[in-house]
Amino acid sequence: MKLASLLLGAAMVFATAACHSTQVRIPGEPLGPNERLTGVVSAHSTGFMLLQFIPINQNERFRRALQNATMQAGGSRLTDIVISERWFWTPVGNGFSFHVQGAGVANK
Repeated sequence: MKLASLLLGAAMVFATAACHSTQVRIPGEPLGPNERLTGVVSAHSTGFMLLQFIPINQNERFRRALQNATMQAGGSRLTDIVISERWFWTPVGNGFSFHVQGAGVANK
């Protein structure tokens, strides 16, 4: 019984283990004369490496997150972008969640 609870505890620790990257700020171009800010938006996209070699939604997660954030802003681009990533481990593979936040820019 003691061994079973120890194994269960170890499995729970490994199942919830995750890492976070530091946030990276990407300064954007200044607003043009015919542009306006639409507000701060954020989006994320997750990919998974099944059995460490089968990518599931892995290759396009950066582009998807940026497109989703731009669509939420209702504009054409983002400025003052902040990106971060979170990794998590499971018994069948690793997951990667990409997060992007920025100020939406639209034409006047």
